[in-house]
Amino acid sequence: MSESAGLTSSEYIHHHLTNLVSGHGFWSFDVDTVITSALLGILVFGFMAKVAAKATSGVPGRVQAAVEILLEMVQTQVRDTFHGESGIVGPLALTIFVWVFALNTMDLLPVDLVPLIMGSAGVEHWKVVPTTDPNQTFAMSLTVFFLIIFYNIKVKKASGFAHEVFTVPFGAKMAPFNFLFRLIEDLAKPVSLALRLFGNMYAGEMVFILIALLPPYLQWVLGAPWAIFHILIITLQAFIFMILTIIYLSMAHESHG
Repeated sequence: MSESAGLTSSEYIHHHLTNLVSGHGFWSFDVDTVITSALLGILVFGFMAKVAAKATSGVPGRVQAAVEILLEMVQTQVRDTFHGESGIVGPLALTIFVWVFALNTMDLLPVDLVPLIMGSAGVEHWKVVPTTDPNQTFAMSLTVFFLIIFYNIKVKKASGFAHEVFTVPFGAKMAPFNFLFRLIEDLAKPVSLALRLFGNMYAGEMVFILIALLPPYLQWVLGAPWAIFHILIITLQAFIFMILTIIYLSMAHESHG
């Protein structure tokens, strides 16, 4: 594409890493990220709902068996990691893993495929991998952060949560230091969740873009092995986001006072 469109290497990279933005400043949002994420969510969870509606108690078909294996994997992680009582953690963990995995898999599409399709429709920019957008990863991590705060207050009550914040780990006399350490600890959770997912997926997308700049014969030689290896990365990143969410919610259900 860089040669046919008359773009230099830097222009080609910039073109593929630029979002379609609507609005200005704080009130702007990335249209491609929102639409791609929503469509993938509807597609994936609509498919799973359809499988669940047709599920039978007898010998399952291949699709039902695959969904059941996925569900059992998530339930096992929840049972082994989550030590509280909440019916939402299992469905939340399943939603996170499936959705993040679906968003990540868009990185396996040919680099120029979607931009060419959208370009033919008159759309200048369209980043097809939502998890390479920090706005997307931070939005998901902030949702987890608010759930952490919610369950801390729900399980420990406001007084118990405040007591824990100001007395752990150094006792009531060191309340300002306890609060400072707790603030850093809690803020580090969404930041680490967001940056880990964004950083790994952005780096992977950058490698695909750089491979696309190579001559065609080298694209096949290097692209295929990287795509196969990247399947592990996209799966691992979805799993890490899920398991850390379970751990953080489990910590919110535990008293450290």
